[in-house]
Amino acid sequence: MTSEITLFVNPTAGRGRGAHAAQPAASALRAAGFSVRTVLGENAEDALVRAREAVAGGTGALVAVGGDGMAHLALQAVGGTRTPLGLVAVGTGNDFARALGLPVRDPAAAGRVIAEALKGARLRDVDLGRVDGTWFGTVLASGFDSRVNDRGNRMRWPTGRFKYDLAMLAELAAFTPVPYRMTLDDGEVRDFEATLVAVGNGSSYGGGMKICADADLADGLFDITVVGDCSRTTLLTVFPKVYKGTHLDHPKVTVHRAAKVELVAQGITGYADGEPLGPLPLTAECIPGAARVAVP
Repeated sequence: MTSEITLFVNPTAGRGRGAHAAQPAASALRAAGFSVRTVLGENAEDALVRAREAVAGGTGALVAVGGDGMAHLALQAVGGTRTPLGLVAVGTGNDFARALGLPVRDPAAAGRVIAEALKGARLRDVDLGRVDGTWFGTVLASGFDSRVNDRGNRMRWPTGRFKYDLAMLAELAAFTPVPYRMTLDDGEVRDFEATLVAVGNGSSYGGGMKICADADLADGLFDITVVGDCSRTTLLTVFPKVYKGTHLDHPKVTVHRAAKVELVAQGITGYADGEPLGPLPLTAECIPGAARVAVP
């Protein structure tokens, strides 16, 4: 492995934490003997082009500094390659880093973990989801949660997480269950009404909401959580339990496992790693060992 690695930085992550986090992470990597090259980019598209160029050029690792959005962008560069990915998680969600047991909001510690993993070849092959050529590491969300994202993204005020809390209240007042058609592994077609369907490669989204609590990053399968046709009252009862994963015991919640899932619904946007994929229908495939990550 080459000693030159690439630091992939989002300066706006976590309300500016990305820029501040890059320096201690880089210092930890340099102290371990690595040569560090930084990639910023003028925007997400330009940054991804530069990251892909670094991977194609044989960089020893791509180290993403930011939140789940930056991790998602980095996956587009390293997915399907053997280039190791390191995560310096300093965003608001950090769900992919949590799933891997990595330090969160401690860039110096994350830099040391990555350096030790690269020097000791302590790398883990993990599965990724893929939708029409786009990779994702955590959860593909659709239904109530994606409508909250849609509304929150349209809101100019307030900023931060509170915006999505208000969006959730607004969607809750207007929400009705969605008719879905779901096909697992090209098998039986299932028609049902649901509040949401979440396709989990990882276990959580939204900063620790364990919607697919038992998902395993290395079993070659998605955990697909279906929250059925809940009333608003039932949803208010079920949703808080998602932080501990105990919602899976509720009679309105079912879990399926499959390597491929097709979801069809009208007026629903799919979000993966918190990033919009586009409207359903969407087909997601679990690709075993599609990414190599630095772990503790």
